[in-house]
Amino acid sequence: MAAEAPEAPDGRRLAVMEDVAAMAGVSAMTVSRVLNAPEKVRPQTRARVMAAVRALDYRPNSAARVLATGRSGVLGVVSFDTTLYGPASTLFSIEQAAREHDYTVSIVSLSSLNRRSIGEGVERLRGQSADGIMVVAPHESAADGLKELPADTPLVAVGAGADVPFPVVAVDHRAGAERAVRHLLSLGHETVLHLAGPADWVDANGRTAGWRAALEAAGREAPVPPAGDWSARSGYEYGRQIAADPEVTAVFAGNDAMALGLLRALREAGRDVPGDVSVVGFDDVPEAAYFPPPLTTVRQNFGEVGRRAFDLLLDRIGGTAADRSRRVVEPELVVRESTGVPRGT
Repeated sequence: MAAEAPEAPDGRRLAVMEDVAAMAGVSAMTVSRVLNAPEKVRPQTRARVMAAVRALDYRPNSAARVLATGRSGVLGVVSFDTTLYGPASTLFSIEQAAREHDYTVSIVSLSSLNRRSIGEGVERLRGQSADGIMVVAPHESAADGLKELPADTPLVAVGAGADVPFPVVAVDHRAGAERAVRHLLSLGHETVLHLAGPADWVDANGRTAGWRAALEAAGREAPVPPAGDWSARSGYEYGRQIAADPEVTAVFAGNDAMALGLLRALREAGRDVPGDVSVVGFDDVPEAAYFPPPLTTVRQNFGEVGRRAFDLLLDRIGGTAADRSRRVVEPELVVRESTGVPRGT
């Protein structure tokens, strides 16, 4: 006996798989195969079935899909609830990669990343039968939460530090910072100051480590740098502190927003960029090329981060990714007009 056809909220009868099969002139089993394993069906048959799916506005039943394939077609993402450029761009890149492969993304946004919140977010997604889960974990404190997660969940951490028991995809922030500092030193600057990001951020600590390593390799001292909060305001306040010091000729800001505030403070103090002070940022936000002057910065390839995270999660779902495998995305130094040879060199 056929199941009673479902109804939409407005009372319309919704199409079922048997309707698609009848319109396409195939069996219901063939329709199921087209939707769940299309590579096993001839192209002509796939085309007829998909034309019927579109004509009837057929929506596959997710519960039936799970029973038929063992997969829901849903990937879960636990993300830090922020509008900051880096995490927001990472999340967008993951969504794009999943969409290109016909996966649906279910997102749980958290106000903070800690042991309890990460665990609750993952459990919520497990309850939705997510095939696998990504945790965007830019905070050092997220490591504790990741260590408490059930080992039977296919999971990938994005942007996390090294001390987590899951596969990780991350940008090499240290390498990017080293390139930025070496660029400034190569121009003839005696040393490079650094305005770091918040201490609990993996990104900030990697960039600070790269700055320090580049200075020490060149025989320069690397004092403990002040920390901003990623905002243009914190960059502006730091800029006001150093603007009157003629010994300051080069600054590496932890992100582009802080670099923007720094540029304004220097301009207000009458310091020319790059004539008096060279400035480098990190991120390459879309506006960076239009800063006054255009900003030399380190570009993160967020599209590559999303693709690698998606591929690694599929490997994890398939059982082929090692527990602590790590895929690193190299950043790129983009040289623009905010850096130059120090005046008098």
